[in-house]
Amino acid sequence: MHAPAPLRTLKNLGPRSAEVLGRVGVHTAEQLRQADALELYVRLRAAWPATSVNMLYALVGAQEGRPWREIQQERRTELLLQLDEMGHAPR
Repeated sequence: MHAPAPLRTLKNLGPRSAEVLGRVGVHTAEQLRQADALELYVRLRAAWPATSVNMLYALVGAQEGRPWREIQQERRTELLLQLDEMGHAPR
């Protein structure tokens, strides 16, 4: 049996991101891949209100193996509208 891959193996996530994700119960790359990025972002914002929307782009990018800036450029409006529908649009 293989050890779970750490979060830092995913694109966009460094030690600080791994630390805050661990505080909301996400410790492995597989846990992140299985999570809903929008719901995870909402949980992070609840714990740390200063969490930037860039973290959302980083989470989606980590799940898709793409740089967060690509996600920001290509899916910004879509993701922000989804957050708004959830009642959690950033201010």
